[in-house]
Amino acid sequence: MEVEYRNLFTHFVFTTQGKFPCISEKHRVRIEKYITGVVNNHKCRLYSIYANPEHVHFLVSRDPSMSENQLADLIANASEIFINKNNLCEGRFSWQPSCSAFSVSKRDVDKVCKYIYGQPEHHKKQTFAEEYDQFIKFYQHSCCAKCKQTLSENDKTISE
Repeated sequence: MEVEYRNLFTHFVFTTQGKFPCISEKHRVRIEKYITGVVNNHKCRLYSIYANPEHVHFLVSRDPSMSENQLADLIANASEIFINKNNLCEGRFSWQPSCSAFSVSKRDVDKVCKYIYGQPEHHKKQTFAEEYDQFIKFYQHSCCAKCKQTLSENDKTISE
């Protein structure tokens, strides 16, 4: 069945191999524009992107025919080729073999866009490692707390 209307918002975080800070300010915008083109040319839409020296944040709404893994592979492979072909980093560029993908509700899209565009200021106060740990704790805590509450409620219903 075809999905006609969708709200599949995902906040991706790609990290450079070894967390090496190889994305220079000089080439940042060019890399961002390239990734934007890759996303937009595959029936998806990019809302915001910011390329930090060792990681990139971007928010997309994706076509239902494309999984997060498929979109991440497409972007990673295409951008690695582009960066290496155009010598936009010293040495051979690559992303880490895995990335993070966080679901975002429609009401939080503006907040996440502001967060992504605010990366330069954000990283004056917090390192990438601290930021990443905070993301993981937030998503694990909020998901686990909701699951426990739902399971507890289901147990009460079953026992009644």
